[in-house]
Amino acid sequence: MQAITEQARKIKLLIMDVDGVLTDGRIYYNAQGEESKSFYVQDGLGLKLLQSTGVRLAIISGRADRCVEHRARALGIDFYFGGIHNKQEALAQLLEQAGVTAEQCAFIGDDLIDLPVLRRVGLAVAVPAAPTLVRQHAHYVTGFPGGQGAVRELAELIMQAQGNFDAIVARYLA
Repeated sequence: MQAITEQARKIKLLIMDVDGVLTDGRIYYNAQGEESKSFYVQDGLGLKLLQSTGVRLAIISGRADRCVEHRARALGIDFYFGGIHNKQEALAQLLEQAGVTAEQCAFIGDDLIDLPVLRRVGLAVAVPAAPTLVRQHAHYVTGFPGGQGAVRELAELIMQAQGNFDAIVARYLA
């Protein structure tokens, strides 16, 4: 765990997949064929708290999705890449736009399409439901499932490693 904490101290950008990470991976369709997803509120608050410490946020998703675009705007996500089939190319663009190195990035993913990014970043994180191969390439596997606190867990891990978590908690206890 010490190596994970040391790497988390360096994080300046948290990059997330969506389906299976920010959501539980389920997609809902109504009778008109309109798609919707469910997002976990505590993940959102964790991301806002992490942003308040100066860590920026990004999404790289294999699906282009209006639901995700709305959620990204609501959370103030700094960078959004949707409908991406080559996440490694998107990562290269993101690193240039954000002005950070791969070593300064954490990525949380859940499936094979995420492997190219997981293998490049400084802190690679998977959710428990990820296939074995994906979990094997992760430095850390969250205890909470995707869409049910995995992102919040990672945000808190980063804030604790960077020494920001206690001050944030103190604001709420005052």
